[in-house]
Amino acid sequence: MRREAPADNQKTETSTTATESQNTAPMPHDENLWLEDIHGDEQMGWVKDQNAKTISRFQDDLFDSIAGEIRTALDSEGKIPMVAKRGEHYFNFWRDSNNPKGLWRRTTWDSYVSDSPEWEILIDLDELGAAEETPWVWAGASVRRSDDSRALVSLSPDGGDAHRVREFDLVTKTFVDGGFDLPSAKTRFAWLDDDTIIVATDTGEDSLTTSSYPRQARVLTRGQAISAAPIVAEVPREHVAIFVGSDVGAAASDVTDRAFAIDAIDFFNTQLSFIDLDAVTDESGSVSTVASVWENNWTVVEVPTDVEVGFEKDDVLFRPQSEWIHEDFSVPAGSLAVAAIAEVKAGTIAPTVIFTPDEHTALQSWTWTRDYLILELLTDVQSQLTVLDPNDDFSSSSLPGVPANHMVGLGAVDKHDDASANDYWLVSTGFLTPSTLSYGSLKSSKRDSEPAVIKSAPALFPSDGFIVEQHFATSEDGTKIPYFQIADSTLVLDGTNPTLLDGYGGFEVSRTPVYSPVMGIGWLGRTTAETRHDPADRQTGENAEAPIPAGRRGVYVLANIRGGGEYGPRWHTSAMRENRMRAYEDYAAVALDLITRGVTSPSKLACAGGSNGGLLVGNMLTQHPALFGAISCGVPLLDMRRYTRLSAGYSWTAEYGDPDVAEDWAFIQKFSPYHLLEDGADYPPVLFWTATSDDRVGPVQARKMAARMQDRGISDVWFFEDTEGGHSAASDNRQAAFTRALSYRFLWNSLTGE
Repeated sequence: MRREAPADNQKTETSTTATESQNTAPMPHDENLWLEDIHGDEQMGWVKDQNAKTISRFQDDLFDSIAGEIRTALDSEGKIPMVAKRGEHYFNFWRDSNNPKGLWRRTTWDSYVSDSPEWEILIDLDELGAAEETPWVWAGASVRRSDDSRALVSLSPDGGDAHRVREFDLVTKTFVDGGFDLPSAKTRFAWLDDDTIIVATDTGEDSLTTSSYPRQARVLTRGQAISAAPIVAEVPREHVAIFVGSDVGAAASDVTDRAFAIDAIDFFNTQLSFIDLDAVTDESGSVSTVASVWENNWTVVEVPTDVEVGFEKDDVLFRPQSEWIHEDFSVPAGSLAVAAIAEVKAGTIAPTVIFTPDEHTALQSWTWTRDYLILELLTDVQSQLTVLDPNDDFSSSSLPGVPANHMVGLGAVDKHDDASANDYWLVSTGFLTPSTLSYGSLKSSKRDSEPAVIKSAPALFPSDGFIVEQHFATSEDGTKIPYFQIADSTLVLDGTNPTLLDGYGGFEVSRTPVYSPVMGIGWLGRTTAETRHDPADRQTGENAEAPIPAGRRGVYVLANIRGGGEYGPRWHTSAMRENRMRAYEDYAAVALDLITRGVTSPSKLACAGGSNGGLLVGNMLTQHPALFGAISCGVPLLDMRRYTRLSAGYSWTAEYGDPDVAEDWAFIQKFSPYHLLEDGADYPPVLFWTATSDDRVGPVQARKMAARMQDRGISDVWFFEDTEGGHSAASDNRQAAFTRALSYRFLWNSLTGE
């Protein structure tokens, strides 16, 4: 975590110093800099007082009921235990009421497909945490491919992004004495051979970027101190990070093993380099740890930096964010193209386009089996799957259809195993449809068969009588903005329905239909108990005085605004930096459409968002307060003048702009909620919630926004900060249930008075 001393902060806040460039934006006055000391005694005392007031106000019988129902759902034994196949075993991480921190476990295929699988417990995190006096939170594991007998396990001490990496023996089910053991940091790593990994981590001595991520890659052998491992690649400090990876097959594989290093220049511009591991393998068959050997063998993929690059065997895939124009070819933005690796090595890339998006359809992701490439597409935010055959000039065919308003996710089972080389997992879900896990195959003998259902999750909230609809709102510039509406099938369009508007709109993240028992229990499951008339309603229009009739059920709405990836790169880039306001115009347009259609009205409409979504609803609070009756703002960005100086904020300058640059601050300040507050303005009730251990956005911005609003005498401003849980504010199911119940209880109370 990157921190700045409060004393140093105070030196730089009042104006531009003599040493600063005339192009540097001045720093506005900030009376709450003291709250940026995350763990200070006085600051944590402030947090404790705020938490006590919020809990006292909202923790009642209904809160306890919601939290209890959500936790029961999250702990449900009926959840699908999703698995990853490695060798003969299927690995799963599981949490329930008896194992709040969770179990890492595995089973066999025959056991997994049975009604009651028998699990072999590998790590019990509750037991481990008690024994080591550290509340470990699961952060993943990477099993060694050569023999499937070792794994590198990542554990966070507090739920944040920083984690400790330890080598684990899958035979003895113990951590390896003298094995790999990396201290807690924002580490990336990958296996190279049985005794060697490539790793990017914090080693001190200027090893981190300004964004708090590693900037050096090292090759480390078991038992070696990380400080003694040679640096084999590094990136400038002002870049976001260096990321490392590998494609290392099983021992019998005839595929070339490779290592990768990615220079993340910013969030959307990267440069990828790779090494064929046989070029850096010594006579003993071990990967070399001589820095000069590595330095002389990296191949840089020479393409524009906004082109995403992927490898599979000897094919290289390219997906450009903007049109890639060359004198010999052009590749449209958001399309997918392929070239042979020999061309990449020779610097003579002439890719063939194998998928082109249109106005309605965008590529979301792709998955390789051994012999096929499967594309996951969205058409007007409706899911589609297309199979391409590389052995037939990438000819295409469709997998079986997906129901409207549902989403599917697809992954290869295990392309290294002959028996499952062309098999795939298929997960189907919808707002009202519990997830289903199916198993399909692209083998010629099974190609036309429907995937076989392996597991189906139970319904975890009552959904009878609800329907899902898709609508389109019109934004200020005429762009059509899709949104999903989940409501009672007998919905009365009289403007009195308590409605929750959700959204994100950033970083090319697509929000799609998904089954969420948390939302279902916390919002759709609520019903108004009695007619209410409140003269203090902030509502305007013909329904200004209309009470909420008894028996109205909550309406949930998900807006697919610009800044996201629902229509590919163009949907994202059209709301970046100086065009950021489009995302907020889109969201406000959806709110207005709901009001115009009679679904709800301002005093009955709430919105909620987290992280970038917290910035979104923070701008609804400050730019469109008259549209909403309540706002829940989670783990948010809010102070956009100082966001680059807090936690990992510097890594997002490509998305928002750099506030230290005067030209950028000129447009950033227009969507910086911390600086948009106006004295005397009428703001809806707002809850800010965050986590002390969030080392991505950090708790500072929510603290400062709440403090500024309260200091200005603005009523109904609430704050809650959990001490664990990282950026999700949920290190276990109990904590997740508590924070989400708090948000829903606050919103329901604000809209209905109950």
